[in-house]
Amino acid sequence: MTVDAVTACYGQHVDHQPVLIHAGFTAPKALAVEFGERVSGLTNVFIEDHANTLYRKHFEGSTRILIRDGFKRRKNSEFAKIPVEEFSELHLTFQSDLGMNGFGDFLTVGDAYSDGGGPAYAVAIHLTFIDPNADEVMHIYHFVSTTNDTPTDPAGKFAQALAKLIEKLDGGASHILETSAIQEFRSLHAKGHFPGLGYVKKLSMKHHIETLAAYLS
Repeated sequence: MTVDAVTACYGQHVDHQPVLIHAGFTAPKALAVEFGERVSGLTNVFIEDHANTLYRKHFEGSTRILIRDGFKRRKNSEFAKIPVEEFSELHLTFQSDLGMNGFGDFLTVGDAYSDGGGPAYAVAIHLTFIDPNADEVMHIYHFVSTTNDTPTDPAGKFAQALAKLIEKLDGGASHILETSAIQEFRSLHAKGHFPGLGYVKKLSMKHHIETLAAYLS
C-alpha cells in the first residue's frame, strides 16, 4: 500500500479502533510523518521479519506489538534429529530490551503458508515449555514417530509420538506445564484413540497459549 492508501483506509475506519499491521510496508518514516502527532494514538503490530528496529523506531510513542516466528519449519522426520530447541525469549524481553507494549508469535505452526501437503511420512507433536534452567526462555519439544518411511498408518505413527510425549511427561523433568491440552493428550494415550492430525495440531497450539497465559499471570 502507499502512504495515501493507508491513511485513507485508516480514516474510513477510525471509529472502529483500527490496528496497523506492518508486514511488508516499505515507507515507515513517510507514514509516521503523515500521521504526525496522531502517531501516539496508533496501535501498531510489527511482523518482525518485515520490521526491524529502525523501522519500529519511527512509531515510538504509539502502542507497539512485536510478532516473532519462533517455530523453525522442517519436514516432520527431520525434527527427530532435534528433539528440543529454543523457541523464543520474547516474553522476557519485549518490554525491557525492545520497548514494546506487547508481543505475539505464530504458535507451534509458524508463519510459512503452503497450499500443498499430503499423507504424513512422520507424525510430530510440538510442545512448548518455559525452561527454569535456562533463564525461563521458552523451548519446544518435538516428539516424532519412529516409523517415517511410508505415508501410511497415521494413527500408528501418532501413537508412537504420543508414547514418547507421555514418557517425557512421566519422567518428571520435562518442565511441560500440565495444561488442559496435556490432559487431553493423556486421555488420548489412555484410550488409545487417534483424533486426526488436525486435532493434534490444535492441542499443540492450545497448550502453547495456555503455557504463555499461565506464565504471564
